[in-house]
Amino acid sequence: MPDKIDPHYVGLDVAKDQLDYCLNDTDEGRCAHTPEGRAQLIKKLKSLRSPRVIAEASGGYERIIVAELLEAGIEVCVVQPGRVRALAHAEGLLAKTDRIDARLLRRYGQIVKPRLAEATDPAVALLRELLEHRRQLTTQLCEVEGRLPLAGPTLGKLLKKQRNFLQRQLQKVKKMIEEHIENDPDLGSKSKRLQEVKGVGPILSATLLAYVPELGTIESAQLSALIGVAPHPKDSGNTRSPRHIRGGRSQVRHVLYMAAVCSTRCNPILGAFYQRLRAKGKPAHVCLVAVMRKMLCLLNRLIQDPDFALA
Repeated sequence: MPDKIDPHYVGLDVAKDQLDYCLNDTDEGRCAHTPEGRAQLIKKLKSLRSPRVIAEASGGYERIIVAELLEAGIEVCVVQPGRVRALAHAEGLLAKTDRIDARLLRRYGQIVKPRLAEATDPAVALLRELLEHRRQLTTQLCEVEGRLPLAGPTLGKLLKKQRNFLQRQLQKVKKMIEEHIENDPDLGSKSKRLQEVKGVGPILSATLLAYVPELGTIESAQLSALIGVAPHPKDSGNTRSPRHIRGGRSQVRHVLYMAAVCSTRCNPILGAFYQRLRAKGKPAHVCLVAVMRKMLCLLNRLIQDPDFALA
């Protein structure tokens, strides 16, 4: 007998109200995106031999079904929609329906064999929700403050009330994030460890803990590509184009950028590194990306090696 049974790939297209699945070339179906419908789907999947479900990231609608599948012991892969559409374009597939997408997801899994999803720690999941709510409040506050200078007397009063409300909500969410991290031993110890680096504050440490569960478990080069701060080559023949960063987890990269700007001013080692690059004629944004990458490698090493000490 082989050591590992080949998985039975299943395509699953997730929508708000329904789930379209493709078990094989002849067995397709649809069920409601409700507790009863999901239970019916899981029962059907358990009848298969070594099922592995391929689903797209659907703006959050996939979280419940993914969590229930993992809890039921069924392997799941959550893939980027853009990569799946790229396969459709490569096949010359122009039509798009939920059923066609389920078939496409099954073929994508068979060809690409994406990495398996892992169950999210409930404490990390709650921290992620709090950070997402904080980001939404911050975006709304920036929009209100941008409208205030041009508002008339009547609208100005309304906007000021809205601004005060958003500021109070931000303070509440900030306190909830701090208390949640302090009350969890694992998150609390990692957060203190990360903040040993000058320029790393509570928001960056919380963002890394929430959105980068791989921190401290993979190599720094892989982590840089995962976040999207690793420059990729774009060469052809004798042409050597400038390298650019792309892809990755933007919600982490945005916070890391502001921390890098702060580090160039308050961190003596990273600040000197930035100035050396500037002295060589490198553009400022290129130097900041290099600082982001070096900072990320340092934070990864801090979590990876408890005995590692800063200079």
